[in-house]
Amino acid sequence: MWVTSMPQVWDEEGVAKGAVVTPAPATALLGSLAGWMSRAVDPPAPRLCGTEGGPPVTATRLRLRDGRHLAYCESGVPKDKARFKVVFSHGFTGSREDSVRASQEVAEELGVYMVGFDRAGYGESDPNPNRSVKSAALDVEELADALGLGPKFYVIGISLGCHAVWGALKYIPERIAGAAMMAPVINYWWPGFPAELAAEVYNKQEVGDQWALRVSHHAPSILHWWMEQSWLPTSTVVAGTTPLPNKRDAEIRRNMKADGSFQKKNDLATQQGIHESYYRDMTVMFGKWEFDPMSLPKPPCPVHIWQGDEDGLVPVVLQRHLASRLSWVNYHELPGTGHFLSAVPGLGDTVLRTIFG
Repeated sequence: MWVTSMPQVWDEEGVAKGAVVTPAPATALLGSLAGWMSRAVDPPAPRLCGTEGGPPVTATRLRLRDGRHLAYCESGVPKDKARFKVVFSHGFTGSREDSVRASQEVAEELGVYMVGFDRAGYGESDPNPNRSVKSAALDVEELADALGLGPKFYVIGISLGCHAVWGALKYIPERIAGAAMMAPVINYWWPGFPAELAAEVYNKQEVGDQWALRVSHHAPSILHWWMEQSWLPTSTVVAGTTPLPNKRDAEIRRNMKADGSFQKKNDLATQQGIHESYYRDMTVMFGKWEFDPMSLPKPPCPVHIWQGDEDGLVPVVLQRHLASRLSWVNYHELPGTGHFLSAVPGLGDTVLRTIFG
């Protein structure tokens, strides 16, 4: 196959910064394709909720300063009775209704209020054509201010949604009382990763995932076109076919496909357009960041990371390296555990007790 036989020649960016990069011939190919395709093909316009031909508005929404609507869902104890107020950032394919799945009893015992929201372009939140790590953090801040959560609040993210938490620690650290990330997705191009280690782990991915990430990083303007071509190698994560080494993860996905909830979840997440939800997620998460999380100074709040050692989507060896670089991170590695941490019995309660107990 032509996609696997390219020589592993690393470009100057990777040598200089220490992060894994795409083989130089592939970078040149993607650059040429991007230049041509950006003029030839545009993704379809989004189908905005509440507009003619678009999905109906069923969620509670607020209007942001830039005119976009953000849909949200509250849980836990009433806001006016809460001791701790949390903004939750869902993962890839997720929604405002996702959470750490803590029991109501523990939420009431600790006094925890939580608000989840559809990230831009997902579910019933309007797309943001300028979406970035920074804009994700600022959406969190504006949501918290609109709901009156106070001068400081907590943030919890899961999987790919953790880019909003890293963004909050970078851009609004003075607003964050505490942060937690559950199986946070990493970017292979973060300079803090050793080149050999990042390259080794990157190349263990399915070929389609390697190429989906390359395009997301080097040629984001053609990702929509690339992902829609059946003859090209594309993301197994989007397709739901990634090999999952953890038995619980594999069983959860198998059951969701069998009962139709996997497709229903995808349909709801992408109802305004897959480009505005999944594909923008990929270009933000795996694109060129303005900062390296491993270079962040110690924030004025506690930070926790939970990671399974059998995660088939986020390499545990890179998470360990990240945690070793950040002495202020409280790292919790879970043996025999995969990526779907919200489904681990009792873990949601453990997360809340660890942060607030």
